[in-house]
Amino acid sequence: MVTDPVLDGLRAYIVGGAVRDELLGLPAGDRDWVVVGATPEAMTRRGFVPVGGDFPVFLHPRTHEEYALARTERKSGRGYKGFTFYTGSDVTLEEDLARRDLTVNAIARDADGRLIDPLGGVRDIHARVLRHVGEAFAEDPVRILRLARFAARFGDFSVAPETLALCRAMVDAGEADALVPERVWKELSRGLMAAQPSRMMDVLAQAQALPRILPGLRVDDAVKADLDEAARRDLPLPGRYALLCRASPQGAELSARLRVPTECADHARLLPVVLDGLDALAAGPGVPHDAARRLALMERCDALRKPDRFIELLRTAGVRTAVDPAAWQAALQAMRGVDAGAIARQYPKQPDCIKEALREARLRAVREVLE
Repeated sequence: MVTDPVLDGLRAYIVGGAVRDELLGLPAGDRDWVVVGATPEAMTRRGFVPVGGDFPVFLHPRTHEEYALARTERKSGRGYKGFTFYTGSDVTLEEDLARRDLTVNAIARDADGRLIDPLGGVRDIHARVLRHVGEAFAEDPVRILRLARFAARFGDFSVAPETLALCRAMVDAGEADALVPERVWKELSRGLMAAQPSRMMDVLAQAQALPRILPGLRVDDAVKADLDEAARRDLPLPGRYALLCRASPQGAELSARLRVPTECADHARLLPVVLDGLDALAAGPGVPHDAARRLALMERCDALRKPDRFIELLRTAGVRTAVDPAAWQAALQAMRGVDAGAIARQYPKQPDCIKEALREARLRAVREVLE
């Protein structure tokens, strides 16, 4: 029974991910609504706040949930922006659902709790299959990335063979080449934060999209295992991205091309430095050399100014090799405990002497905590 006066008489349906996740027994997230038979003017009169750009989307005046007018779309150009939308009041719910990407995302629930499932999404949820809704899937290359991301999130779902075949045809037709860096990064970052990130890479590879969407990226079995281990350890995004790029000599170029956040680019750049430093320590002959190597590694990673980043890099490196966090924390604290100001006052106007004395003091401090 609808008790919200703003919704009274409005044909509104919960659609997409909220319905899918409820059927999977997953925690409820944000709800998206589709409104059938309404106009923008009617929505505004009810108090909804318009926020849509390409097509009419409104925020509920109290809950701030998104309500979109039912729409159809027609391909009018290349890429994910090459669409013309129609949002007339005659668009049906079934027509709106038919323009969606996957059957599991094309299920609606009405105000009384009844499911509307014209495309077999419930069946595919039970069968644990990710299947495209129709041939219109091929009109939007972002859907290749979304498919791969959903495979990473739902590890027990397979991808329908005909859906993979359609993705390969899209790549062959050059649709994937129209993807802009911002959209690639948005979907990639979400896939990396999923429960099984390796599956995103697998699906992109099976779709033959990996070299077109992420040129220069090398993803072997070891990288995929690292990504899944990072997910098990609940590493944040910068660490997961760094592990993804670890085997790629062109990682810096990829970061620039995708315009990734600075923190992610820095982790990708510094993780090989940390891993090399840890390897050198593992082969080292003893404490005096350990102290020098530890100090050198901390200096190269700018650990004095960015201690939290350095510790997070060590945590990421722990996916690949043994790391003693307590020893590194102690060494970092010792390094930061040296009074640089006091040393500078001992050598007025002698910058070279200050630099040498400061490094010697830090080296002694690190050595002391290791002995």
